[in-house]
Amino acid sequence: MTTASNELLQQLIALLDEFTQDWDREDEGAMTRETKLLADLGFESIDIIQLVVAIEEDITHRKVAFDQLLMNNGRYVDDLSIGQIADFLVPYMSAS
Repeated sequence: MTTASNELLQQLIALLDEFTQDWDREDEGAMTRETKLLADLGFESIDIIQLVVAIEEDITHRKVAFDQLLMNNGRYVDDLSIGQIADFLVPYMSAS
């Protein structure tokens, strides 16, 4: 894992902590790279849309081609880990 990915991971975890603070999460443990949005945090499709907007506003400060992350061969991916999102965002952070 790169330093940039690790920094993004920490930013995402902080954002997700804030995002889910009022939710009744079954798994109240600390979030990690392996934490899944749907399986572990109980995200629904509307939550993912809100998360995408929050990431663009609070972390990348630019539009991100999230369809490349959320779609695979024309179908939505089943679930994403926080680590997958962090790794995907690295190029958006290093580009100026």
